[in-house]
Amino acid sequence: MAANDYEQAGELKIGQVGIANLRIRNLDVDQLVREMRERVERAPKLFGRAAVIVDFGGLAKIPDVDTARALIEGLRGAGVLPVALAYGTRDNDALAEALGLPVLAKFRAQYERSEPAPAAPPPAREPAPAPRAAARPAPAPDKPRAPGRMQKAAVRSGQQLYAEGCDLTVLSTVGAGAEVISDGSIHVYGSLRGRALAGAQGNTDARIFCREFHAELVAIAGHYKVLDDIPESLRGKAVQVWLDNGQLKLAALD
Repeated sequence: MAANDYEQAGELKIGQVGIANLRIRNLDVDQLVREMRERVERAPKLFGRAAVIVDFGGLAKIPDVDTARALIEGLRGAGVLPVALAYGTRDNDALAEALGLPVLAKFRAQYERSEPAPAAPPPAREPAPAPRAAARPAPAPDKPRAPGRMQKAAVRSGQQLYAEGCDLTVLSTVGAGAEVISDGSIHVYGSLRGRALAGAQGNTDARIFCREFHAELVAIAGHYKVLDDIPESLRGKAVQVWLDNGQLKLAALD
């Protein structure tokens, strides 16, 4: 009798992935599809067949199933692949189920405030002081901040590097087709030819610095520019990227 084989046929892991989030502000299906098609045509290597989360959280009312399905099909026809709806209300969950799509929750925090915390209970009354004061314990040290992540080797095409809760420093190059993501700022001491996404969890103070700029895409807190949007005068130069009143700015480093 053959021994039982308990080894799994497939190993499932949950990892950090780069997925675009499409926030719907005006439910005009034709316009949305046209805008997405233009993005794909401008940057096919970046947006062609890209996974997209559709977020209806900016609308006053969740669309009906037929309208949402027309949007999903239109986006597919424009060249991207809608893979889920962003987390929302119960109506949103029901819509996702009707469309046969999952719901992803992590994107909502970048757009909406969290629910207010419940009121704290009133503090307990302190006991009467003892005749002899007891020695007070030393105050607990402040919680140390997460150190930045350092990458010494080059980040090659197809690789993705994520610095959670901290800055990211790359001492070598970021190759074309590679992606570096950080919740803080990103420093690249070589050539930046792939994608750099700083402030991934909404930190608008994050910045991107690189010694030689050829990036396919740069983004801070969801605001992005692709290479075609960037002046020729900055290509190959040392560059910094930052947000100013919601506008992505780029300038050469003196």
